[in-house]
Amino acid sequence: MQVNKSYQTRQSGKDKIKEAVRIALPKAYSTTKWLLSIMIPVSFGVMILNYTGVLALISFYLAPAFELIGLPGESAFVLLTSIFTNIYTAIAVITSLEMQGRVVTILAVMCLVAHGFVIETAVLKKTGSSMLRMILLRVLGSFAIGAVLNWLLPSESVQQISSIATSKESFSIMFLDWAQSSLLLSIKVIVLITLLMIFQKILELFGIIKWISKFLKPLQVVMGLPESTSFSWIVANTLGLAYGAAIIMEQVEEGKMSKEDADLLNHHIAVSHSQLEDPLLFAAIGVPLVWMIIPRLILGIVVVWICRLERYLKLVFGKKC
Repeated sequence: MQVNKSYQTRQSGKDKIKEAVRIALPKAYSTTKWLLSIMIPVSFGVMILNYTGVLALISFYLAPAFELIGLPGESAFVLLTSIFTNIYTAIAVITSLEMQGRVVTILAVMCLVAHGFVIETAVLKKTGSSMLRMILLRVLGSFAIGAVLNWLLPSESVQQISSIATSKESFSIMFLDWAQSSLLLSIKVIVLITLLMIFQKILELFGIIKWISKFLKPLQVVMGLPESTSFSWIVANTLGLAYGAAIIMEQVEEGKMSKEDADLLNHHIAVSHSQLEDPLLFAAIGVPLVWMIIPRLILGIVVVWICRLERYLKLVFGKKC
């Protein structure tokens, strides 16, 4: 009897994994197709800007501001790409510019804080937060965390991207280099997204996300977040804001999380979310995971407690929060 139960359990587990793969593969295909349709043109555009010298001109004017946090002027292009598109295209730009070392580490964390504004800000607004406040929080938060990392990381001279300012390569050589790097990056994206989609679906089907949510509830106190936000916090940190939007919004619409609690959560996840997928993407180009996860988590905690203090002061002075 025990053998039969054990066999049935194993079969159930196998069936769930098969189901996870079956559900995840079509989604992985459509997601990678959409992402690559953005990444490749943006990467090509950067290559053209590099070849024509436009990027060198932009860098010249922006360099002083970004050098304050240890970054070359080209970093502005990367951050803007991240803000208006997503992490994938930001990585495509970074690889196109051949950035290295601490510059990539600092810029990676800044992009992880400030990216995908079009979709993610809409999610944050729909769940109870001010759109303008969320945008300012993420932009200012990215520069604040960049400045701190510039102070913490070992010093080195500001990296110069010589290929931008002084490139003498022919267009054909530059194009072939771009095509090769884009092909390798595309393969990485396809493999990683497929594995992540399957992994996330397995977590869901086996009920592991809900179990982790219960386990983490005591930590909500440290983070300054209400207990009602626990599951949504897990979703935002495993699926991200874009992929987890439906679940987070459902929590609010069904009354499982009030808009006031959701706003507190949004202050945290606006600057610290997707601790699984996005850091792994940057890790693929050599960025240490510890610098991408811990600083953002700390920033999220600080932001929530500042928000709670702001609410308390408004309450004391008789203003409605």
